[in-house]
Amino acid sequence: MWLLAEKSPWVFLILTVIIGGGAAWMTGRALALTWRPLWQLVLFMALLGLALRFFHFALFDETLLSVHYYLADTAVLILLAGLGFRMTRTRQMVSQYSWLYRPTSLLTWTERKT
Repeated sequence: MWLLAEKSPWVFLILTVIIGGGAAWMTGRALALTWRPLWQLVLFMALLGLALRFFHFALFDETLLSVHYYLADTAVLILLAGLGFRMTRTRQMVSQYSWLYRPTSLLTWTERKT
């Protein structure tokens, strides 16, 4: 856990995973709902990672300019945003193009065989 959390794993869990992850999930979902490309998700999560690093610094006296912890926070954000994006995109594809696609899992779809 020391690779992810600087001082306390609870701070990482609450601030990064729950609060930041919730914002990341909603961002991924919004990007999918507006049919934006996936590369924009990475750009937005890089910015959210900067804001999250500032909150770690301002609220919990952790290091502000730490590449290691910034990358750890941003990786978690990209993962959660990607899940939100993919689940929403799957739901979109199988509901809007139900004659073409059927769901195979929460994150994937496949073509219907006629």
